[in-house]
Amino acid sequence: MDPGSLALIFRGAFSVNPQQRSAAEKSLSQMFKFMQFQCTPQHLVIVLKIIVGSDYDMTTRQLASIYFKNFVAKNWPSGTPGVLQKIPENDKGFVRDNILGFILQVPPLLRTQLVESLETIINADYPENWPRLLCGIKECLQLQSHQACGAFHVLRILSRKYEVKCDEERVPLVLIIDETFPLLLSKLYTLVQVVKPSIEVADLIRFICKIFWSSTYLEFPNHLHDPNIFNAWVFLLLNVLERPVPLDGEPTDPEQRKSWGWWKVKKWTIRILNRLYTRFGDTKLQKPKNKVLVQMFRHNYAEKIFKYYLRLLNAVRVGEYLPDRVTNLSLQYLTSSIESNKMYGLLQPQLDIILFEIIYPLICFNDNDAQLWDEDPHEYVRKCHDFKEDFFSPRGAAIGFLIELLRLRGKGNLEKLIQFITEIFRRYDEASIETKPYCQKDGALFVIGLLCGKLKQTEPYKSELEPMLVQHVFPEFASHLGHLRGKAAWVAGQYADIKFSDQNNFRKAFHCVVFGLNDPELPVRVDSVFALQFFIEACKELNEILPILPQLLDEIFKLMNDVENEDLVLCLETIFVKFGEEMAPYAVGLCQNLSSVCWRCLEKSKADGPGSLGALGCLRAISVILESINMLPHLFVQIEPILLPMLQKMLTNDCQDVFEEVLEIVSLLTAFSPIISLELWSLWPMMVEALRDWAMDFFGDALVPLNNYISRSSEHFLTCRGPDYQLSLWSILSSTMLDNSLPDGFAESAPKLIQVVFQNCKGQVDQWVEPYLMITIARLRQTRKPYLKCLLIQVIAGALYYDASLTLTTLQKHNVATEVFNLWFQMLQVKSSGVHSNFRRKREKKVCCLGLTSILALSEAWLSEEAFGVVLKAIIELLVTYKDQVAVCFSL
Repeated sequence: MDPGSLALIFRGAFSVNPQQRSAAEKSLSQMFKFMQFQCTPQHLVIVLKIIVGSDYDMTTRQLASIYFKNFVAKNWPSGTPGVLQKIPENDKGFVRDNILGFILQVPPLLRTQLVESLETIINADYPENWPRLLCGIKECLQLQSHQACGAFHVLRILSRKYEVKCDEERVPLVLIIDETFPLLLSKLYTLVQVVKPSIEVADLIRFICKIFWSSTYLEFPNHLHDPNIFNAWVFLLLNVLERPVPLDGEPTDPEQRKSWGWWKVKKWTIRILNRLYTRFGDTKLQKPKNKVLVQMFRHNYAEKIFKYYLRLLNAVRVGEYLPDRVTNLSLQYLTSSIESNKMYGLLQPQLDIILFEIIYPLICFNDNDAQLWDEDPHEYVRKCHDFKEDFFSPRGAAIGFLIELLRLRGKGNLEKLIQFITEIFRRYDEASIETKPYCQKDGALFVIGLLCGKLKQTEPYKSELEPMLVQHVFPEFASHLGHLRGKAAWVAGQYADIKFSDQNNFRKAFHCVVFGLNDPELPVRVDSVFALQFFIEACKELNEILPILPQLLDEIFKLMNDVENEDLVLCLETIFVKFGEEMAPYAVGLCQNLSSVCWRCLEKSKADGPGSLGALGCLRAISVILESINMLPHLFVQIEPILLPMLQKMLTNDCQDVFEEVLEIVSLLTAFSPIISLELWSLWPMMVEALRDWAMDFFGDALVPLNNYISRSSEHFLTCRGPDYQLSLWSILSSTMLDNSLPDGFAESAPKLIQVVFQNCKGQVDQWVEPYLMITIARLRQTRKPYLKCLLIQVIAGALYYDASLTLTTLQKHNVATEVFNLWFQMLQVKSSGVHSNFRRKREKKVCCLGLTSILALSEAWLSEEAFGVVLKAIIELLVTYKDQVAVCFSL
């Protein structure tokens, strides 16, 4: 097909005319399918020329680039002998020779697709075509800066691809570093010399920083262990760090400002230097090969970086602009410095300024918080309770600094901090309503809550906690500001477990928290629920809570329908654990609500990603509810239809993050329901399919529900043929036992389930005795783990108990009887101490006894007099040690 005709098809795929668009899409699909067998000569060349051709509109070129990427990904195989080469070698040669140059030519919108295609080609052709690629990249790096941008882009993609790989998998990255880092260093030197750098210079420096970051993320390459090269890089990075951000062109819009190229350069430079400090700043963590670099970095650079970060953070102190991420990273460096005596010596003279003029203001409620509180309270709640925010926010880094300072350097600093907080409380109490420092009071309360663990254990503060709560926390429950009401509830919860000299103070705080559940402000209601769980845990007079329990649950349900927050679920768990069966009247409604919330979390997870944590909490709470009502089977009949649709949805690989919790719920339903219904049986095939497909790691968790199905509903297990549960069980057990590549630990559940079948289906699974024995002996011959050997021998014992004559006949048929019994009796040997080397658990001894005594019940034709004596001796020894073990248990 000529370029013009192909371009028309690409253009048609974006047409507003439905018929034209449909025809174009159909042509593309047919063409793609046809090319799976043999690519028409020049086809890929034509597509590539459309992408780089300025005669075509950008929409056409964009779709051509997407098509090119997908086509290369599917049809560019490795050079495996005997595999049909779908793309002609001449076309491949053209692409290899020109794609890097084309990457440099095309606009950024098209560049990503070509770079991804290049990555596919590199993976397929390595190592044959790497020299050609690296040669091309090196040539591009020596061009003018704007022309080299494409090469930077390629290097960034490639270095990122290998940043978390190790050992031999890093060979391509080592080649990249050795060949290109000298040129990158030279390019960086040139860029930092520019007197009035443009934003394009910032982009190029950022690319170099990103390449350096990815290339050194996991392992520091040998190339950089040369002290001269290491010094050159760190010197230039410090140069970049210390240069002021140009004012020309800096956006005024806050969102655009933090994403501005020069601030991104600052962020990436700080990330690299922080990583270097982590690697070379602590002599305790140094590797022998890093000794020279550790000494060099600590002596020449660690203090310079530290001092510059202090200057940078001064912007926070004086109210100037500093991006959140830059603030966060700078504080991380200071936090890492606390443990080093030398670095802490630098920190100490500035510590009051850092603590009270940088750290503390970052912790306080601020204008941005107030705006988010008013405009989007749901987002405010999410941010406050999202632990991932702490990794990137200034407040999270400030809290981390404070915690680490008091953990490692608490002496003197705790007293200083408490004096500071006390002074804020005093000024707040003495000020008029109009002039009260409300935000500072918020920060002071937060610090008091944050330090609860230390203050509860340290005198003289420990003795003053109750008066502090009464004087400085309780009044804020009535504050006209929502954030102070919420903070009061949160702090009260942190101290709910202290020993109150006046129980009325405990009751007052508890009732204030309960009242907060009806607060008009959503964040206050959430903070109140968070505090409520601690008061319920600490409460000794449960009768005080029982009358208001329906009200509490109702308010929690309302909140759960309004906001997804794990603390709500934790509060429910606490209530159920505390009140047990007294929660029975609410169990069905709670499961209904939790199921609904779980559904919403799953849908959110599909759309946005972070919903699985909420679903995890809901599932955990449902398990707690089911455990608390296990003596009330009639409730399970009502709860089962509520949970089944959710469980059926979640027994798929889309929900791997919560699969363990789902299996726990299935275990409880199959254990405590009056009967295992047909609807509940519908989960069996899904579990087995998951185990066969992707969930082998969860076999231990699936063991309990599968056991319940077989032991509590044996008749259905044996008689149903649609599906055939016996056959599906054999499928997963045989594949597990016969997979020699599967570690012994992963195979332990299989013999346990075989035992379940023999124990619960006596006389009804004769046809399975031989297959199960054969896979057991096959695994027994290759296993090394003693515990698994014991489990496998117990399968044989279970088979003897099931039908001794059938089992012995099978063993003799395959000439393995002597082998099996020799190993068994060898494992039954008793140590000089009188303890068995194997089969140490009481149940293991019982199973062996049952198997061996089943042999004694056979006629004399099966057992010689000598063999009878050996078996009898083993049984007696087992019974003696079993009796001793039981006696020890009773004495305890």
